[in-house]
Formats: sequence, C-alpha cells, structure tokens
Amino acid sequence: MDFNEYQKLAGRTAMYAKSDKEFILMYLCMGIAGESGEIIEKVKKTIRNDAGIITEEKKEAIQKEIGDVLWYLSQLAVVLEIPFDDVAAGNIKKLAERAERGVIKSEGDVR
Repeated sequence: MDFNEYQKLAGRTAMYAKSDKEFILMYLCMGIAGESGEIIEKVKKTIRNDAGIITEEKKEAIQKEIGDVLWYLSQLAVVLEIPFDDVAAGNIKKLAERAERGVIKSEGDVR
C-alpha cells in the first residue's frame, strides 16, 4: 500500500461534527496531539514500570497508536490538499539533504 492509497482508504472513516475547514483543522491537529500523547504515555509507563522492556503486547498497543497518528496526519493532508505520497517523499528529501550537509543533529526547521 502506498501513502496516497492509505490516505484515500482512511478518508472513508473521516467524520466531523462540523463542516467548516477551521473546525476540521483544529480537530485533526488535536487528534494528532492526543494520539501522540497516548504513545508517549505507553512508553513512559514501560520505562517507569517495566525497566523499558517493551513486550510484544506493549509493542502492539503502541503500533495501534502510531496508526491513529497516521490516520490524523493523512486526513490533515487531505484538508490541506496535499497528497500523502508528497508528504513522505518531501520528508525523505529534506532528511537526505540535511544528512548530506551534516546537519541532522542541528536545531531549527531551516538547516
């Protein structure tokens, strides 16, 4: 499955309480933050309670949360009319350029 196909299939489950773009953008961004927080919580509790040992069960739970983040990201790209393949390809290009210039470990968006 490619990113654009995922984006299209994921969109079949997109339901919003309001139809205005501002509401949808905020809803999707809050979803990204919330689901990311769930990943952080699972990892934090693994570090706190289990000496950082990630069992298969915990790994599966984290994978589901990663999938939820992916869903929200894909639908944010839909609202912004950005093909998800372009998001993925653009990120790889940006990282390759940073690696080439030796600034992967640097700080800031523009390096």
